[in-house]
Amino acid sequence: QLQNVRVPRSSTGQVSDGLPQTSTPPETIIETLNTLSVLVTRFPQLTIRAGNDPVSVFVPLLDHSRPAVRKRAIITLAQFLPLVSSDRFNTLIKANVLPALASSVKVERQQTIVQLIGGMARYSSQSLAPALPDVVPGILTAVKRDDSDLREGCLQTLETLVMRCPSEIASYLPQITTVASDLVKYDPNYAVDDDEEDEKMDDEEDEDEDDDDEIAEDYSDDEDTSYKVRRSSTKLLAAIIGTRPELLSSLLTKVSPVLISRFGDREESVRLEVWAAFSLLVKQTGVYSGSGVQMEVENSPYATLKSQVPAVAKALLKQLQPKSSTAVLQGGFSLLQTLLQVIPGSLAGYSDSVFSISAAVLSSSSNTSTAALHVAVLSFLVSYFSTHPVSSYQSSLPKITPKLQQAATQRHPRITTEALRAFSALLSASKPVTSDEWIGPLYDEVVARLKNNETDLEVRQRAEDVVADLWICAPDVTKTKGGAEWDALMKAGRTEGAVQTIGRVADSDVEMEESWTSACTEWTMGLLKKPGKAGKSNTFSCLEVLLKKYPNGIPNQIPNELVPQLQSFLSLNDLPLLTHALATLSILLTLAPKETFPLVESTVLPTTYQLAFSPLVSGACLDALTDFFCALVTADHEISTHVVPGLRFALEKSGAPDASPANVAKCIAAVVKGSPDVAAGTIAEFAKSVKPGAKAKELNVVLSLLALGEIGKTIDMEQQSAVFDNALSLFSADTEAVRSAAAFAAGNITVGNIHHFFPLLLTQVQTKSDKRIVAVQAMKEAVANCPRGQLSNVAGSLWGPLFEMADSSEDTTRQATAACLGQLTTANPPQYLPQLQTRLSDPSPLVRATVAAAIRYTFADSSQAYDNLLAPLVIQVLELVKDSDLTVRRISLTTINAAARNKPQLIRDQTSTLMPLLYGETKFKPELVRIVEMGPWKHKVDDGLEARKTTYETLYTILDTCVDKIDIHEFMEYVRLGLKDDANEIKVLCHMMLVRLAQVAPTAVSLRLDDMAPDLATGMKSHNVEKNTVKQDIERTVELQRSTLRAIAALSK
Repeated sequence: QLQNVRVPRSSTGQVSDGLPQTSTPPETIIETLNTLSVLVTRFPQLTIRAGNDPVSVFVPLLDHSRPAVRKRAIITLAQFLPLVSSDRFNTLIKANVLPALASSVKVERQQTIVQLIGGMARYSSQSLAPALPDVVPGILTAVKRDDSDLREGCLQTLETLVMRCPSEIASYLPQITTVASDLVKYDPNYAVDDDEEDEKMDDEEDEDEDDDDEIAEDYSDDEDTSYKVRRSSTKLLAAIIGTRPELLSSLLTKVSPVLISRFGDREESVRLEVWAAFSLLVKQTGVYSGSGVQMEVENSPYATLKSQVPAVAKALLKQLQPKSSTAVLQGGFSLLQTLLQVIPGSLAGYSDSVFSISAAVLSSSSNTSTAALHVAVLSFLVSYFSTHPVSSYQSSLPKITPKLQQAATQRHPRITTEALRAFSALLSASKPVTSDEWIGPLYDEVVARLKNNETDLEVRQRAEDVVADLWICAPDVTKTKGGAEWDALMKAGRTEGAVQTIGRVADSDVEMEESWTSACTEWTMGLLKKPGKAGKSNTFSCLEVLLKKYPNGIPNQIPNELVPQLQSFLSLNDLPLLTHALATLSILLTLAPKETFPLVESTVLPTTYQLAFSPLVSGACLDALTDFFCALVTADHEISTHVVPGLRFALEKSGAPDASPANVAKCIAAVVKGSPDVAAGTIAEFAKSVKPGAKAKELNVVLSLLALGEIGKTIDMEQQSAVFDNALSLFSADTEAVRSAAAFAAGNITVGNIHHFFPLLLTQVQTKSDKRIVAVQAMKEAVANCPRGQLSNVAGSLWGPLFEMADSSEDTTRQATAACLGQLTTANPPQYLPQLQTRLSDPSPLVRATVAAAIRYTFADSSQAYDNLLAPLVIQVLELVKDSDLTVRRISLTTINAAARNKPQLIRDQTSTLMPLLYGETKFKPELVRIVEMGPWKHKVDDGLEARKTTYETLYTILDTCVDKIDIHEFMEYVRLGLKDDANEIKVLCHMMLVRLAQVAPTAVSLRLDDMAPDLATGMKSHNVEKNTVKQDIERTVELQRSTLRAIAALSK
């Protein structure tokens, strides 16, 4: 409603006219300034047009005698400054700000101006940035003056500058860090140097608590405000830590010891800020210290932090006493948990102290004010049990297990939930548990919770997890308890948790009685009869492991009951459930073939014929279908002679234009695999359709070629070499479908006997006829499926002919050539990588593009055996990003993306060169946009879109694998620009990067939210429906809205 209010242009002028008058009461001035702040926030353009020059109006108020007026004037002036001209802004800097930073200026005046600089940085950081070389030295001088309020203001302003002007402040960070590190120890009423303080900490460990109280009383002073300086210094250090990951090593070396020394600050608020800053430093180390071997390198950030753990644990545990406040205890345990998340097992030597403090906290009564503390302690214990070997705390367990049992009986659901999580972690760490000391009470409590219908849902879920953990980790003890937990689980209204619990126990190596397996199987089968799809997937998973659990084979009655049930799931309406149903049938056919086969043959088999040719069946579902056919013919070999014709006839009869002969071919190959005796007959039957002069329909020819190819992968067809010859003759067929199927058949038959068929296929590749293009596709199939050992034997003869195809004008031919070259290179990297490297500088852009694509295939190999040979290629591929040919640039970006994903160690040291190249490719290039006329319509085509999209995909990969090697602030600027791109695909990629950035750099992201909010709001706009709007346009808009919402949800946490 406020946005719809019409603001009279004279109103703001009237309000501000009275401000400079000295007779105006301070309260009136403050209220007027508040009103102006609201107006300039809601109606900025109207306000600045209507009012006087804001600088001349508000500057006199900076010298007002009342501090409250000065403070309000600073805020209002800072809010108006984004609307003034750059000349007026610079005049304010030169005339009012810089002179006030001189050392001769009064402290009160200087403090006001320093606070004004902070407001300017908050609201006009871009305008202030050029003046920082003059402003920052003045602030660093002012902070040395002996005035606590001035120092606090200087530190707060420096914090704002660090956050708002990251690039411009970078050169001053060493000085700022030094000042903050010195002032974090600023305590004039308790002056002790560092060495004495460390020594005092060591000596005080054995002193009586009363002595500590006396010391605190000696140095308490109600008028002492030095703690504000220490708190502001700590926040400044936290800002540097949170926004400067590139300084991580330096911060761990110089700042971390200072923070550790202040863990025991006498002011609680400062102490908590110090712990929060150190916790942030620990988190940054976990995010930016690399992974694997890189973390353990000497003097690496991770190694440095690990070496400081003893000092951290000693200083922190000393502060965590039962008499400490709730905030202190909660902050301390949170820091300890963060430390364990980054350095697992780092508190192994402190179990006695940790458990003593934890037990003391958990012994206190639970109420509204302490519930969060109890949850924090229990959550920490979960991490402790999960990250330490049980041998390191076995002797201390009696201290903590009674308190955990007490917490598990609490009425507060969060406390109970965390206590049960702690027991689960303890059980997993202590496996196998043979003592009934704490298992018995835990078992009784869990069963009681499961029997109670009023138990909180989250508590019930954790109790179900504990039941599984008890059986898996303490089976000998749990078996003696009578099995009441299973009755409680199966009779509960919530079945999802019971299914998961039964599935976990069945899938473990614990030997269960057959009566338990039968009861659980019967109960699970009953769940499949219930209407609805909810929970069915987990139910199937549980049933599958239960069927395999029978020690003496599946009982006869189960197939009779289960197969009819499964038939209702054999449809394309729900592919995940179809996958599970087929997998369950395969298990039954394997474990109970005699009872299952007749039922499957009569009721299920006709349905599976219809599923076989559906294009919707793919991936895991197709694998389950082929496994089913293999298990079917294994159960009864005689059926195989009927299944193959049945599959073929179903495809022919379907008449569906989108029927998939490739799926049917895979099913036929599975039948041959399960019943090898029918291989020869099947090959002969399909060979009839591919003979020269055969009058078979195109669909039959395609199916025959695909089936022969699938069979030829695993069976040597040298005796049926005529089939191979016929496939070669079909390379020149009239239709693309037949030519592709012939290439598939020839390539895969070659895999079955590479020594016999490879020379024949190579001859086709070397010919200059039209068959050559199809022959390269066939060679791609052969190379992709051939074992590496056999591939190395033929690589030499194929290498030369492939390079002759590298400059082909056909894009599909170059792609196949690149795939072959890449696969051959992995067979013998020392021989072929140097040759690829030489061809990267070939004069032909088509050859350069083909070679860059071939190198991409070498990055797919996760082995590091030839990384030393790949490293020089990475540098040359980087140079191709600047290539004059657009296709070469796009493919080189794709190759870099593959390297960053699979071999980031090769990219990490090249980011200083790579990132500017990538940033350059994110820009929209109008010269690459062309107009395509389609009848009466004109359509814009952006030829640079694919390269730009690939660039953002590469940026996302680098953010995921090399985040410690990039400048987050610069990176975010290009993410922000990507949100403005016209292409929805790029916006979605930027949304994904924002989600990731919110996890690894939350502080830096929060500072740019104001800049990105308008672009995110644009992404939520609905599509304007016009007369030529198509459904795909609306769907793309909806997908963009979903992506935007995911980004907003991540940013809001």
